[in-house]
Amino acid sequence: MEIKEAQAKVDQWIQTLGVRYFNELTNMAVLMEEVGELARIMARRYGEQSEKESDKNKDLGDEMADILFVLCCLANQTGIDLDTALVKNLEKKTERDATRHHENPKLKS
Repeated sequence: MEIKEAQAKVDQWIQTLGVRYFNELTNMAVLMEEVGELARIMARRYGEQSEKESDKNKDLGDEMADILFVLCCLANQTGIDLDTALVKNLEKKTERDATRHHENPKLKS
């Protein structure tokens, strides 16, 4: 599925089941909440914190999808085509960082 298609599916879900979009600031807060949930699982599962029993069955992909869903909501609300935005962002990073990471001694094995 392309991002554009994901944005359309999220919009369709909002229009049929979600009643309406939360306002942009509410969705920004929801996005931060979802990122926090992912960070908690990552810190406990892959970091140095011990994983709580209640977190052991959390689906990492589902948590990432929650973030993508809210990001699509925000993009839809603000008129952003994420396909186009990502292409432009990758072009910017490619131009800016063409040699930067290769020259970083911290990234060498």
